[in-house]
This record gives sequence, C-alpha cells and structure tokens, in this order.
Amino acid sequence: MTFTLATWNINSVRLREGLVARLMTEHAPDILCLQECKSPVDLIPVAQFQALGYRYMVARGQKGYNGVAIISKLPIMDAGERDFADLGHARHVAGRLENGVVIHNCYVPAGGDIPDREVNVKFGQKLDFLTQMRDWCRWEKPDRAILVGDLNIAPRPDDVWDHKALLKIVSHTPIEVAHLGDVMEAGAWQDVTRAHLPEGRLYSWWSYRSPDWDGADKGRRLDHIWATPDILGASHGSRILRDVRGWEGPSDHAPVFATFDL
Repeated sequence: MTFTLATWNINSVRLREGLVARLMTEHAPDILCLQECKSPVDLIPVAQFQALGYRYMVARGQKGYNGVAIISKLPIMDAGERDFADLGHARHVAGRLENGVVIHNCYVPAGGDIPDREVNVKFGQKLDFLTQMRDWCRWEKPDRAILVGDLNIAPRPDDVWDHKALLKIVSHTPIEVAHLGDVMEAGAWQDVTRAHLPEGRLYSWWSYRSPDWDGADKGRRLDHIWATPDILGASHGSRILRDVRGWEGPSDHAPVFATFDL
C-alpha cells in the first residue's frame, strides 16, 4: 500500500473549509490530519470532503477550541485518544489503517508567551503534556506507527529563522526542545521530514503579525511527521507546501507531506 499523508493546523475547519477542499483537489493526499479544527465533530463540514473522495474520518472536537481530525480516502478505524496532562482538551486522536499502521494526530498546547511555569500556567501545561506523551511512549512502545501534528516546538537551530534570538521564545526554548526529545527517545520516533530534508532551514509556520510574512520569512517548523524505525525506510517525498500559507484567508501554518510505501 502506498499512501501520501499530510498534516495541517487549519485554524478552524469550518472557516477554512474551502481551503481544505482546495488542498484535497490540487494536492490530493490520501490522508489529511488536521489540528485546531475548532469544531464539535458533528459540525465538521464533511459533505464536501466526502464528495472529493474522503469518505472516512476519525476525530475529536470541541466548540471553539482545539480539535483534531484524520480525514481519509482509505478505510481507517478509530483507535482511541489520550487526554495528555488531563486537560480535557481534544488534542489527540488515533486511527488504524487496514494494513495495521496506526496514525496518531496530536496538537500540543502552544504554551502561552512566557517560558516559565511558575508565572504561566499554559507553559506548565505544555511541559506536562509532553511528559505524559513521553510516559505513554514508554509504557506502550509504538511500532508500525506514524505520529503527526502541530507539536508547537521547533527543535533544531535551522527550524527557526534566528536560533539565538528565539532561545527565550516559547516554541524554541531549551526546556521545550528537551521535553520533545524525551518523547522522541521514549518512542524511538524518527523525524521523517528531516530524514528526507536533512540540511537547511525549514519552516511550516509564519506569524499573522508579520505584514510581509513571505518577504520577512521569520518562520518556525512547528509541524511534524514522525515514524517508528520499522517503517521509516518506507517513507519518502517529504515536503512543506509553503505556497499554501499565501492562499487567500490562510491558516498561519502550511501543510507538511510525506509518502509511505507499506
């Protein structure tokens, strides 16, 4: 089975239904994982997606916030969810393909603006979320699995526009990078995107605050595709669709793609 998978923080699936349909039409991933859907599951606009061949969906949602969905052309079964950090948020859902591969779609909390859990509850929640992800990977060692999503951390120096300038900025602080590394180590996860594109700066997010996001190019790679070692070798074709950030009424994230032969 060969399939192409994409992950995209859509920042409201109902507001950007047309952009999702455009991605499906122009780029046609077999599986599209969305984060920050900001919708209860029953209000996700599936009719247009189904008309484009995406007949299957597993999702978790809530009104106005968070929300994750796996929308697929391929049959996929609901494989549950985890409430990391016990926040009661819709931030994880898993789906199992017919070949047994499990896809985990995750939306890690952004963590607020101040990288100090003593004065910023949201930053503490982010670290706790990652700690529980680490423990889950230790207890239930994944195999034949893919983990994708907006993980809200740019781990490498070349995953941000200015490494030194962002060391004290949430999403690139050493403590966050270390916590994310602990999750990767616990699950033996491999960074698929960097396996294929090992050199150079890569970004998947550009702030809405920049009047010229493309020209300034002050981006961060917050969106990731990981795989367990047993299937990493079956992956290829990683890419970030930067131009999608420039579509009318965009999300501030761009989709990340990879193909698997499994």
